Amino acid sequence: MRKIYGLRLAGMVVAGVLTCLAVTFVGKAARTGTSFPKPLLDQPIAATRGRELAVLSGGCFWGVQAVFQHTRGVLSATSGYSGGEAATAHYEMVGNSDTGHAESVKLEFDPSQITYGQLLMIFFAVAHNPTELNKQGPDWGPQYRSAVFYSNDEQKKIAEAYIAQLEAAKLYPQKIVTQVVPLKAFYPAESYHQDYLKHHQDSPYIRINDLPKIAELKKQFPQLYREY
Repeated sequence: MRKIYGLRLAGMVVAGVLTCLAVTFVGKAARTGTSFPKPLLDQPIAATRGRELAVLSGGCFWGVQAVFQHTRGVLSATSGYSGGEAATAHYEMVGNSDTGHAESVKLEFDPSQITYGQLLMIFFAVAHNPTELNKQGPDWGPQYRSAVFYSNDEQKKIAEAYIAQLEAAKLYPQKIVTQVVPLKAFYPAESYHQDYLKHHQDSPYIRINDLPKIAELKKQFPQLYREY
């Protein structure tokens, strides 16, 4: 089921509203009164500035990109595709749900300002719902799956340990279904998908599904939040 650039067919818009009200922040509802935990296993804050890579998939890349564009220490956030081949890394083809790709966001971050574990904390707390299998809110299909694409063994260990930590804390009413898989390649999405939320804040889809994520980031993690 594919997005209609910023708008949806009437029935899908209504369904999206209802879905948003019911499940957009399932995890948040499950942890009322509880602070979202920091990763017990994480890399230390670096002593000097640098540039590291993270690739995360959590449903439509519009909202995930925007969340991390509002995150301190993130140098760039690019919407794109991971999990499939270069020849099929195109929106219309990925939307057919048979290319192996997931809509993804590539983050370049400064490890002297934010850690990989802190990025995962934001990813699981506000950027998406990690208990939805092959869907995210009103978007359905394996291209909207939850995944952490790790680029080295340290990222793999941190991601697996954090998922186990969250499961043990029983923060969600359902099991976390996030995949932790090696990053083989990342392909940037078409130009009209980049900075989509920034340029389409009046879109019903953005207002319903993505702007609440930005507000939740600012509320839960004010020390990691920044304006554009």
